Amino acid sequence: MKKLIVIMVILLIIFMGMIGYKNFNNQTNQVNIKEIEKIESYMNQIYMWRELTGQALPCFEDINQADETWIWEVVKKNLEDVELSYEQIQNKAKELFGDKFTKEFPKEGTEFITYDDKNQIYHSEGIELAEQSDLFLLNAIKRTKKGYEIEIIEYLEDSSPMLKEEPEDYIVIKNLRNQEIGRIRGLVEDEEVALVKNNKDKFSQKKIQLREEKEQLYVERVYE
Repeated sequence: MKKLIVIMVILLIIFMGMIGYKNFNNQTNQVNIKEIEKIESYMNQIYMWRELTGQALPCFEDINQADETWIWEVVKKNLEDVELSYEQIQNKAKELFGDKFTKEFPKEGTEFITYDDKNQIYHSEGIELAEQSDLFLLNAIKRTKKGYEIEIIEYLEDSSPMLKEEPEDYIVIKNLRNQEIGRIRGLVEDEEVALVKNNKDKFSQKKIQLREEKEQLYVERVYE
């Protein structure tokens, strides 16, 4: 009888240990709200407009292979000054893309960051954007050894009906093929999110690998 009790106690300890280990794994694999907010904040920094390269977020296998127009416009977007120095631009690029980023900003400038030879500074030029806003929705987040792998749903928010001489009280949600998927009343965020999620098979989706170093996120790869 004593042996049976001892065996039952041992089995109970093992069973409780297994439950504890399982719960520990589940907790460490969860992505909390703070992490989601951090990922969303970084994605807002690098998500651009289709007018630049045809994609708000172009695909690439390595950040140094990414479209250069997109790279330097991401940098410009995150610099508040209109007049920029070479060091400002290059330092911000490292801040956004990390130490693995090795590209150098062209000394002659770009189409939207022009060089003023007389004053030896760069000017941040504006870009004409359409009435349709390029937006994304976080659809899935998976923690990896190096950071995160996320999936986004890409869509367009067309507010032109609200800008007419006789404005309509709705905006149109479209996919990247410019097909109307639905309409929502004004800028109601909850309705917009629900519409996109309920029709996600009608929208384009991308996967992004993010590296985390010293609590900073850096984009490494974007693919479909």
